[in-house]
Amino acid sequence: MHDVADLIDTSFLTDVLMGLSGRQKSIPCRWFYDDRGSELFEDITRLAEYYPTRTETGIIQDNIQAIAGFAGSEIALLEYGAGAGIKTELLLEKMDGNCLYVPIDIAGDFLNQTVDRIRAKFPALRVRPITSDFTIDFDIPDDVPTERRVGFFPGSTIGNLSASEARTFLGRMRRHVGRSGAAIIGVDLKKDIGTIIAAYDDSLGVTAAFNLNLLTRINRELGGNFRPDLFEHRASWNETDGAVEMHLVSRVEQSVTLADHRFQFEAGETIHTESSRKYDPQSFAALADGADWVVDRTWMDADRKFAIFGLRPKS
Repeated sequence: MHDVADLIDTSFLTDVLMGLSGRQKSIPCRWFYDDRGSELFEDITRLAEYYPTRTETGIIQDNIQAIAGFAGSEIALLEYGAGAGIKTELLLEKMDGNCLYVPIDIAGDFLNQTVDRIRAKFPALRVRPITSDFTIDFDIPDDVPTERRVGFFPGSTIGNLSASEARTFLGRMRRHVGRSGAAIIGVDLKKDIGTIIAAYDDSLGVTAAFNLNLLTRINRELGGNFRPDLFEHRASWNETDGAVEMHLVSRVEQSVTLADHRFQFEAGETIHTESSRKYDPQSFAALADGADWVVDRTWMDADRKFAIFGLRPKS
């Protein structure tokens, strides 16, 4: 029996070695979220430039009765990439006492903090945390009831996945909730590029610290010798993919060693760390359709910056 932490460490090293070996060096964005990365992301969500969190929270607040009604009663609420679970609290407040909350997150210590806070705020609520990487296949434990499972995926995190990854993830969620289940997904919508870029390159440098923390994590957990001070954060728009991209840019020519591998960087060479794709209602509905879902409900803000989609299984 393998320890979950050991499996995560092995996957982390494999992903980093493979990513740094490519022509375009890259590291999957799921590795941002060690405890420090999770804390920094929560700081990002409170920035003036970062509109997605406050816009999505406003949509939930304005439509909470309808969203809770769509979710139903006596449900098992499966939250993928739970993080701090702030928006989830709005939904849990409207749930009946028979709800089971199932937060799923790769950052175990941070997840435990979230669970402790949720339990303190909702002492009657049953909570069943799962430490797992939701981007890879995993099973929901048998002690989670199957009668009415609802997947909850707020925060526009689905935009961090490629089209094929997003379809695979939605298919996995469809398998997890079953024929009687549903899903509630937060999606960042297409809008003017200036607004989008500012959200990923804030004036206080919090997003830069979040991006650079990935190198610190590699050094600490995998024994790398990155010099974070020799890299800088960059955000740019990729029109072809309809996505904002984050990169770490080498300031100088340098080499980095990791697990008996040496990686050479030219000055200006980048590590691609994240893409955040933006959808419109039509393109997201087509994505959901490919994973055996139908868009049943849509809630948006007045400026159509963000949408929350209620999905039901096609069959």
